[in-house]
Amino acid sequence: MINNLILLVGITLMYSTPLVFGALGGVVSERSGVVNIGIEGMMVVGALAGAAGSYYSGNPWVGFLAAGICGALIALPHAIASISFAADQTISGVAINMLAPGIALFACRALFDGAAMTPVVPKLPKIFGENALVGTPFASLNVNVSTVIALALTVLIWFVLYKTKWGLRVRAVGEHPAAADTLGVNVYGVRYVCVLVSGMLAGFGGASMSIAIMSQFTQTAISGHGFIAMAAVIFGKWTPVGAYLACLVFGFTQALVVVLGGGNFAIPSSILSMLPYIITIIVLVLFVGRSVAPKANGTPYIKGSR
Repeated sequence: MINNLILLVGITLMYSTPLVFGALGGVVSERSGVVNIGIEGMMVVGALAGAAGSYYSGNPWVGFLAAGICGALIALPHAIASISFAADQTISGVAINMLAPGIALFACRALFDGAAMTPVVPKLPKIFGENALVGTPFASLNVNVSTVIALALTVLIWFVLYKTKWGLRVRAVGEHPAAADTLGVNVYGVRYVCVLVSGMLAGFGGASMSIAIMSQFTQTAISGHGFIAMAAVIFGKWTPVGAYLACLVFGFTQALVVVLGGGNFAIPSSILSMLPYIITIIVLVLFVGRSVAPKANGTPYIKGSR
């Protein structure tokens, strides 16, 4: 019983980590007033960049850094369209989600002799090492270092948003950009930084899937995790801590799929695989009406407007 519980906790932490990175990216972007539905596409690009960087350098940390950079780069067109050209942020995000998987597949085929997936690549290390917990009840606690990074970033982003002048500016831009502009805050600059940071975090999320969980990139590596991360943003009421806890809930549903699927339960695998997405829909139905987004979220700012 204890072993099963520890296994469940370990799998929950493992599968919630990519969601945490993506959700934190959504929080940062939307707190500044820019909806980033393109988290899914940015995670896909990050997953490939992480695997390719890890493979060619032989160092998973290089892959992790490359994923963040590529995630920020794929977020740049979204920032330009949404901020500089005041385009519809939802349409821009959807375009990213349609474009990014094609870019990732094209790059994968170009880098790996036409293959649609990468070879097995070096993975990020586990916290306790491969054999540190062998012989103890915690041997099944398979916690990767990316899980700790996600937790640390959650605390850091909370501190920046609520305890620093920069965080106050971000929240002011997301609530009342015109008022922030009159006080000398560069609304466009703040939003650009937040969208690029959002893409970087999403890239980290993709890498935590490809070089922490799977050890390679495949076309289905992300498969909806970006959208689940967006649901976690809403469930968490646009706060870093709330989003983190929401990701734990979604990670727990994925852990149940693994644990129940490997047990002696007469539940079809097709039903189990639907569980995380069913929970996501239920959460959105129950909480989307109760959560209040930043007032200027999704509204392009035109300088001089009131």
